[in-house]
Order: sequence, then C-alpha cells, then structure tokens
Amino acid sequence: MVPTQLELPIAPLRHPESPSAGLSIQERFEAFHQLNPWILEQLEALTSDCVDRGLKRVGIGMLFEVLRWQYGRATYGEPWRLNNDFRSRYARMLLELHPEWSSLFETRGLRTA
Repeated sequence: MVPTQLELPIAPLRHPESPSAGLSIQERFEAFHQLNPWILEQLEALTSDCVDRGLKRVGIGMLFEVLRWQYGRATYGEPWRLNNDFRSRYARMLLELHPEWSSLFETRGLRTA
C-alpha cells in the first residue's frame, strides 16, 4: 500500500486578530501606550544610559531589541509585545520629552498620521 497525503489535524498558524483592527497606526499606538506606559519609561532609561556612555547616535530599533531581550515582558492591547509599527512613534515621543536628544535620533516623515 502506497501512503497518500498525510492528514494531520493541524491548522495553519494564524496571527490573532488585534482588538484594534481598523484603527490607524497612530490610534493603535496611543491605545497601546496608554496600556503600557512602562515601555516609554524604559526607552528613556536606555537612551539616557546611551548618552551617559557617550554615544552620539542611537537607533530606536536597537532600543526595541534591547527591551525585547531584557524584559520579554507581557504587554497589553496588541498581538505583538513590541510592535515595530510603533518604533517611530516612540522615537518622536522621546524627542518631544527630551529635545536635547535631537541629535541622537534620525526621524523621517510619517507615511500615515
């Protein structure tokens, strides 16, 4: 007997639907930030540490990866713990709070508001 296609009761992996589906990135970011204020606090602490170490440039992507590596902490409101869609929003928020860091981060125009 020649085996036919193996039938396994395994469904394909699917990304869970976000409760904020249909909202703009900015609206999703604002809701996420409100539920997870610790992220901004940690980004501020990491950036301050970079300044204290004498770094002249800091990438928000690097800071996100450090948060992912160090904390692995649960977040609320989004399927992903730290959604890359929000990186530029956090960089802009850091610059609003700390204009003295303007030379650290490079920002580009937003594609969506």
